[in-house]
Amino acid sequence: MYIFSVDITSWVQAKKNRKQMTKQENLLQEIESKKTEFKTESYPMSIGELINLHKNGELIINPDFQRYFRWSNTQKSRLIESILLGIPIPSIFLFQREDGIWEVVDGLQRISTLLQFMSELPEVEDVPKKGRLVLEGTKYLPHLEGMVWEKEKDEDLELPNPLKLFIKRSKLNLSIILSDSGTNAKFDVFQRLNTGGSFASDQEVRNSVMIMIKKDTFTWFKELANDENFANTISLSDRLYDEQYPLELVLRFISLTKYEYTTKKELSDFFDEITEKILQDDDFDYENAKIDFENVFSTINQVLGDDAFKRYDGTKFKGKFLESAFEAVTIGLAENIEQYDFPDDNNLLLNKVKELHSNETFIRYTGSGSNARTRIPKIIPFTKEFFRK
Repeated sequence: MYIFSVDITSWVQAKKNRKQMTKQENLLQEIESKKTEFKTESYPMSIGELINLHKNGELIINPDFQRYFRWSNTQKSRLIESILLGIPIPSIFLFQREDGIWEVVDGLQRISTLLQFMSELPEVEDVPKKGRLVLEGTKYLPHLEGMVWEKEKDEDLELPNPLKLFIKRSKLNLSIILSDSGTNAKFDVFQRLNTGGSFASDQEVRNSVMIMIKKDTFTWFKELANDENFANTISLSDRLYDEQYPLELVLRFISLTKYEYTTKKELSDFFDEITEKILQDDDFDYENAKIDFENVFSTINQVLGDDAFKRYDGTKFKGKFLESAFEAVTIGLAENIEQYDFPDDNNLLLNKVKELHSNETFIRYTGSGSNARTRIPKIIPFTKEFFRK
């Protein structure tokens, strides 16, 4: 009996070991498989060479990206300080197109700062002209204050020529994503480098990815964000407009009406995933998705205007824009809009929105302490039922 027990124990242990070995082997295979999708080259290049490549059209910054070039003068001056002092600067990531042209994937702020300082930053339609960069004094180099690359007026302080030559000869590390990398390489690298960083909001990163991968998709989202009815129903701060939050709201509506969300993902990761799915889906029905969007927001604007996504206190709508109200009203109406007969049912919809804010379920899942990850799986089925006529 004792021997049999030992044999069973050994068998179980051997089985566990085989499972572990299989997992380890699978992991190694996954790594080898995915490694082939990311083909890169890395080498240093002088700033002068990099600027010349840009002047010759061999290195490009997508014009749409310049909308996101918003480093402060302090940040720009610190970059110049770092170069002059030899402080390490993060690598510039570029994507090599099939025609050999390099596109900036990560490094927009650094390259644009250098181009602006040297008066080589191109003008872009609908983007305010940056003008030349006048440096600020920095922590270690306070005498940079007022310095410019080249004098335009007698009183200008031109950077000494030896320092200009030093900057031109200073090297930046370049990482080139080669054109025969996997189809998702540019998407993944850009997203991982920028998400959570100071370069852009999550939605700005998605916008940039769309511009790089399929600009028509970005244009489609932008047109929806500029829809007059949609714009009239949201009341947002200038900061949220600057961070492209209206486009995130469009994505939020598309994602939650056409795809299923689970608590396995953070909401931002879910939106990233849906963006990637839409970009890769040649059969995505842009036309009907746009019709559905316009129907919902034209109705909401007609009935509620800019009160649509504010809290109702029993007497009036007031306060700031609420994501939870946006989700509940838009998703609930989108699910049931064909049951309504507008404009005859305008008052019915208005009253339902008012009642929503005193509804026990809505209050429980949208009150203090709630977050999108726990809220949305509860609110979506609730609101689809709540707005049923």
